[in-house]
Amino acid sequence: MRTALTWLKRALRKAWHWLTSMRTALMLLFLLALASIPGALLPQRTVSSSLVDDYLKANPATGPIYDRLQLFDVFESTWFLAIVTLLMISLIGCIIPRSIDHWRAYNATPTRAPKYLGRMPYHAEGTVEGTPEDVEKQLRKQLKRWHIATYQPEQDRAGVFSLSAERGYTRELMNLIFHIGIVAMILTFVAGRMVFYEGQVIVVTNSEAESAVPVEQSRVFCNTSPANFDVFRAGPLFDGTGLTEFCFESQNFRATYLNNGQANNFSSDITYTDDLTAPQDQWKSTTLAVNHPLRLGGDRVYLQGHGFAPQVTLTWPNGETRTQMVQFRPTDVFTFLSSGVMRFDPPAGMYPDLEERRKHQIAVEGNFAPTARWSGPNGDQLQSAFPSMDDPAMSVDLYVGDAGLDTGRPQNVFVLDQSLVADGRLEKVQRVQLSPGEETTVDTGDGEVKVRFDGAAEYANYQISRDPTQVLALISTAIMLGALAGSLAIKRRRIWVRLRPRTSDVGDAKEGTSEMMTEVEIAGLARTDRAGWGREFHDIADAILGTNNADNRDNAGEFDPYDLG
Repeated sequence: MRTALTWLKRALRKAWHWLTSMRTALMLLFLLALASIPGALLPQRTVSSSLVDDYLKANPATGPIYDRLQLFDVFESTWFLAIVTLLMISLIGCIIPRSIDHWRAYNATPTRAPKYLGRMPYHAEGTVEGTPEDVEKQLRKQLKRWHIATYQPEQDRAGVFSLSAERGYTRELMNLIFHIGIVAMILTFVAGRMVFYEGQVIVVTNSEAESAVPVEQSRVFCNTSPANFDVFRAGPLFDGTGLTEFCFESQNFRATYLNNGQANNFSSDITYTDDLTAPQDQWKSTTLAVNHPLRLGGDRVYLQGHGFAPQVTLTWPNGETRTQMVQFRPTDVFTFLSSGVMRFDPPAGMYPDLEERRKHQIAVEGNFAPTARWSGPNGDQLQSAFPSMDDPAMSVDLYVGDAGLDTGRPQNVFVLDQSLVADGRLEKVQRVQLSPGEETTVDTGDGEVKVRFDGAAEYANYQISRDPTQVLALISTAIMLGALAGSLAIKRRRIWVRLRPRTSDVGDAKEGTSEMMTEVEIAGLARTDRAGWGREFHDIADAILGTNNADNRDNAGEFDPYDLG
């Protein structure tokens, strides 16, 4: 039993040492970057669940495998979070012991000079006037920012008074701050995902095209409840009650295109207020554009996209009408050929019985083109020639039967439930092509219903986002990058100086000077890379020796691009 416990402790200790090594941290960081690649290449549910559904339909063989591997939810997957957790543990395990070692090294006395300074990469020597005490004062002025220690002759390896100086402790400090910045950045991002909220809302605007239809829908959105959004996502710690209250009204949406149909610019004029009691004529105005959001109380309002919303009116045999304007989803992001579906319930007065009314619902499903171009053998295949609404048209299938309304089940706003068609509860009656103002009739069995395409309007898609940790993420990222630059720029280096007193001959002494001379021997060593260090060493040596130490520079044994002689 004791042997098993000993073996387990030893195994756990080895595993901990492996996990908290810098090599493991770098490996996990590389693995994290590698694991992020599927998140960039494959559609993600957190961004657009409809794109994921389209991918699954287009790839019935590989799509389900990817889904089981959580490749459509990469950044929320179990394996991705496991890598992040291990990386955090590894970094923290590296930082703590290294911080202790750095503190000890910073407070330690610089090491004594080696016995033979001439063997160091940088070396200079000479004789200067003055006592060793005078030379030491001059040395301390030159090395005032260095960590200095002195050694008496009995302490020195060569039996001479020596001085040791070291600089560049900040390099290791910057290295530690860099790793702390990585940890802080990851923690900030994780905390942000716990408390963030983000929602999209589609607002139909008044289009400038001549074929547009006056829209009776509200163009005002108020950020007062998650129920007001078309799509809403939030972190697990956000309960939906902390929304920043504001309202805005979409005035228009403008898009400019190149001759080939490529979008050149998107913008939308809105009026807004953060005072819900203020009348609309007192709201402020601004223009949203791509990457130019509106910022309100920590929230950001983005102009995310746009599309078209056809309007269709049905007239029943008893004279009652039903009108719907529904946004269609662009299936071609260049020409904006769009698809969607509308579902109509017949008037309750015609079919008082609920089951009977379900049998006479009408669904309109098909395509909309802002600038129609007809192709095919019979000229009935609708395509879009240009993304702006110059010549709109619809090509739709008309269905009669149970369209899925009044069932309590959620319905896809862009496609019909094909199981209803397969079960025979919803029957396709005809396919029609309509231009604005044109109408057709559909036989429901109890009379003909007129179907009129009134026209279309343009809608804008706005996104409201809030992440209270965004400033902290920016600060931690800036600290991380600044510390990285510091750790690369700062160099660890050491200087040793030995001072030997010597009395000069009378004939050698200059008039008015002391006869006391000091032999100075200086050596330098870079503990990291030596680029640029040679110039600094020779500048210090020249200042102490009072000479241009060009010969020593030439014999330094390396080419220094910063030291041009």
